[in-house]
Amino acid sequence: MTTEPPVVQLHKRPLMAWLLLGALALVWGSSFILIKRSLVAFPPEQVAAGRLVFALVFFLPFLTRQSSQSAVRVAVRHRWMALLASGVIGFVVPAFLFAEAGAHLNSSLAGALNSLSPLFTLILGGLVFGQPLRVRQVAGILLGLAGSLLLVFFSATGSFQFNGYALLVVLATICYGLNTNLIGRYLSHLPALVSTAWLFAFAGPIALFTLIPTDFLSRVVDVKNNWSLAALATLGVFGSGLMSIFFNRVVQLASPLFAASVTYLIPIVALMWGVLDGETIYAVQFAGMGICLLGIWLVNK
Repeated sequence: MTTEPPVVQLHKRPLMAWLLLGALALVWGSSFILIKRSLVAFPPEQVAAGRLVFALVFFLPFLTRQSSQSAVRVAVRHRWMALLASGVIGFVVPAFLFAEAGAHLNSSLAGALNSLSPLFTLILGGLVFGQPLRVRQVAGILLGLAGSLLLVFFSATGSFQFNGYALLVVLATICYGLNTNLIGRYLSHLPALVSTAWLFAFAGPIALFTLIPTDFLSRVVDVKNNWSLAALATLGVFGSGLMSIFFNRVVQLASPLFAASVTYLIPIVALMWGVLDGETIYAVQFAGMGICLLGIWLVNK
């Protein structure tokens, strides 16, 4: 004999997923302008590694407490390869790609290209993880890729020219798509705080080792870099730290594809910051953004 679950649970979980999705869009949509501000004082490789180190510092109290719990230690020991892979693919590599691209692209354009993440979540889900693809979703993928080509083949001045830095963002979204599927397949059974904290337990030291040979500390103590340091710390603690917990929780509450659909809203927030910062967006770039978002809408319809 079975009983139906309480009706309240059916309403609370989707609402929580949407609230977390809204917070993700606001913070991650602001991350591109934070990268831009961080790059004023720090070179791209220090911005990439620094945000991960700040995220690791944020998670240290949680890691210390979790390390004393035998159930967590067993879970991490059994899933350490997935945690390492997810940390590198979902955080280390994209952080360096976005930092390098951010030194040469408008923050609003980078935010628009970031919207390709759910497309690659779907593509890799079908090709690598055996998830079925519908005709409408394939059409959405093709539209999204067409929009991205417009953005990749038009430079920041709006002229027709291959934009290699835009391609770096596309590569980062491929990493995000693969990582979303990895989390959904191998890590979704873990509590969001546990999986996220241990992702950075693997990713953070890698970033720290890349910072040690640089002049990062001397830049940090320079008072004229305070605003850039604050932007970098915000990027690490909130963008890479707290929001990663939220993202993993949304994957658990809904699905990997629903979580990746946060990129519907990220370009809007990024575009708002770009306009406020005086960035110029050309008609062809607006067209590329619109086509990308139309493709994502078809994928999730």
